[in-house]
Amino acid sequence: MDENRIAGTARNVGGRAEEAVGRVTGNAKLEAEGTVNRLTGAAQDLYGQARDSASDMAETARAGASSFENLLRNTIEQQPYTAVAIALGVGWLLGRMHRPL
Repeated sequence: MDENRIAGTARNVGGRAEEAVGRVTGNAKLEAEGTVNRLTGAAQDLYGQARDSASDMAETARAGASSFENLLRNTIEQQPYTAVAIALGVGWLLGRMHRPL
């Protein structure tokens, strides 16, 4: 869990309490400060959630690339002639793409 999520949630809760105290006591300044703290905390919490999501997506992409690498490595080691034939075919196709028909 990102530190921004923890700090944002704490600030959000504190802002709600401050807002409620300001409302009960009739102190408009305290209520406004509570509202600002609550909204700032909510924004900070959303920022932390976005960072967590980005981190999770990066980890998923890294794991996917690693599994593809392992699959490719195993295929090349277990079927070297097939791998060479595929590499030659891909090379030929790439070479044909740069030449006019």
